Amino acid sequence: MQEIEIIQTDALAAITAAHDEKSLDDARVAFLGKKGRLTAAAAGMKDLSPEQKPLMGQALNKARQAITAALDTKQSGLEEEADKKSVAGIDLTLPARGLPAGALHPITQAKDRTIEILRRMGFSLADGPEIETEYHCFDALNTPEDHPARNEKDTFYFDSGKLLRTHTSSVQIRTLEKAAPPVRIIAPGSAYRRDEIDATHLSVFNQLEGLYVDTDVNLGDLKGTLEYFLRSMFGDDTEVRFRPHFFPFTEPSFEIDIKLHAKGQEPKWMEIAGCGMVDPAIFESICETRGDDVFSPDKVTGFAFGMGIERLAMIKWGIKDIRLLIENDERFLKQFA
Repeated sequence: MQEIEIIQTDALAAITAAHDEKSLDDARVAFLGKKGRLTAAAAGMKDLSPEQKPLMGQALNKARQAITAALDTKQSGLEEEADKKSVAGIDLTLPARGLPAGALHPITQAKDRTIEILRRMGFSLADGPEIETEYHCFDALNTPEDHPARNEKDTFYFDSGKLLRTHTSSVQIRTLEKAAPPVRIIAPGSAYRRDEIDATHLSVFNQLEGLYVDTDVNLGDLKGTLEYFLRSMFGDDTEVRFRPHFFPFTEPSFEIDIKLHAKGQEPKWMEIAGCGMVDPAIFESICETRGDDVFSPDKVTGFAFGMGIERLAMIKWGIKDIRLLIENDERFLKQFA
């Protein structure tokens, strides 16, 4: 019993004298380690009588608890001193350095704004796979087998015969296969083409296509919808023109231009989208696939349109090279934060 008291006294003195974590750990090992003094004293219990063992056990537990508590208290004190030293000489009343705020990428901003306007006009979002079948990407859209877009030089094909979609029009087909009129959707998403990357082209880009099908949709609805959209996107004074064009899936078809007024330059027209009334052949193909006449061209009409999100961003902010949008140069991107 006297030995345990001496060990406890020596341990508390060693802990009090410890000046760093290493000396404190040395004290712990010296008294509580496998070969420590208190551990060795506990090993002597086997030589005691049954009457003495309970008393010795209580004394050992009391000493161990006291030493452990002292170790914890000293450890906390050493840590507190280390914290004080680490901030010595620092004025804690100075304001902290501000963290840089993140921002949406200009493509994301343009896409979100586009969706916001069209959702407000009654269009709902639709989605579909980026790995598509030739049927959904070409056949169902009245694209003939000899059309240049179906050539391997223009489209990414897999060995399975599937392909990376060249436009999000395939989402329109998949929607018509399952839905019933009226249908009013927009389909934003990635598209893939074997284009040479230059100031105006990317091989992977973001596209948004829209479709409206009902019992009495006409060309005036198409024109009014897109003029309202473009003026909401670029300003009320935006000049818009429709030029006759050809697309396999719409008849009649148009390309849409808006007039750019860049500072220091003459105003010029820039193509921004394609559109047209849905070709009756599309509706006939859908009816054949569905096995009903819900979308018979005798019952419904509709219009479709498509545009590149990168092109919208370029026009909105006067970006002259599309490659700037994918280079992730913070000096460029911070301009739109």
